[in-house]
Amino acid sequence: MKKIISVVGARPNFIKIAPVHKAFQAYKDTHTHLICHTGQHFDEKMSKIFFDELEMPKPDFYLGIGGGSHAEQTARVMVAFEKVLLEEKPDLVIVPGDVNSTLAASIVAVKLHIPVAHVESGLRSFDRQMPEEVNRILTDEIADLLFVTEASGMENLNAEGKDGNKVFLTGNVMIDSLAFYLPKIKASQILEKLGLEQGNYILSTFHRPSNVDDKGNLQQIVSTMNKLAEVRPIVFPIHPRTKNKLAEFGIESIHKNIILSDPIGYIDFLALTKNAELVITDSGGIQEETTWLGVQCLTVRNNTERPITCDLGTNQLLGQDYQLVEETARQVLKGQVKKGSTPPLWDGKAAERIAEIIVNHLSKS
Repeated sequence: MKKIISVVGARPNFIKIAPVHKAFQAYKDTHTHLICHTGQHFDEKMSKIFFDELEMPKPDFYLGIGGGSHAEQTARVMVAFEKVLLEEKPDLVIVPGDVNSTLAASIVAVKLHIPVAHVESGLRSFDRQMPEEVNRILTDEIADLLFVTEASGMENLNAEGKDGNKVFLTGNVMIDSLAFYLPKIKASQILEKLGLEQGNYILSTFHRPSNVDDKGNLQQIVSTMNKLAEVRPIVFPIHPRTKNKLAEFGIESIHKNIILSDPIGYIDFLALTKNAELVITDSGGIQEETTWLGVQCLTVRNNTERPITCDLGTNQLLGQDYQLVEETARQVLKGQVKKGSTPPLWDGKAAERIAEIIVNHLSKS
């Protein structure tokens, strides 16, 4: 019996590992798939997502790491996860995404000579001011299997000299989850709860330090949203970081047509995304979800590690030009939309391909 441990540390990791866990059930007679939750981010909403919405089992290991600086988080994950690996002796470790837990778990596994598979490999923003970029680059450098979501990832890994025999274009596990939960998303009552009309509102999220940690930028974001709220209702789930910064900077003038809320659960949030006329965000994953759903998306960042959402999808990368964001949003609301198509292999079966490749890899080891 081969043993595999997947490591999750933050909300997007749960969504990426859920379909992988399901895919490994096809091999349960020969392969055991366990889940380690580092606790890098943890709250009741996340717990509810894990147990209820994603229909996942309780994690087999919970490390309880919590917050702290990047160095503190990474170090605590390494110390705690090493104990798990020494006790369990898995045949392979799977790490998704680009959070601190991703890099920390990879380093520990590699130093214990345990193979590492990186899900969502090869994405590059080429901005090393983003901690996620550093985590991605270093994880890809030491991982044994690299599973890529889009063509740019293949190009990036090739340019970095990665061995083509360990690089696989498998598609996007985030889309696997989105496709699998579509019936639940369609059954969501969140629009009725918030008094929204399908296709007649804007969904907005901001959490990147470059946008919310700078008082001037955050004021401009709020000003832009206030202006757009004159023509459409806006749903604005507030990330804890953004909420704290609004309070710290004393920014209180929020238009009455902006619906502020705490972070929203996965299913309800995707229902809001699916039915929005427009999404304005600085998120990574939302760029992918809007592309698959065919929803207009404006990304308020100077770069994106997911360029296929702009090349093929419905995403527009506008930088931190908040005047341009307002102007483009108004154009979209007047019907000047960006046509998009579904990227190759974003078919809901990425996790199945990943599981098959891992099983074949372990059969040779």
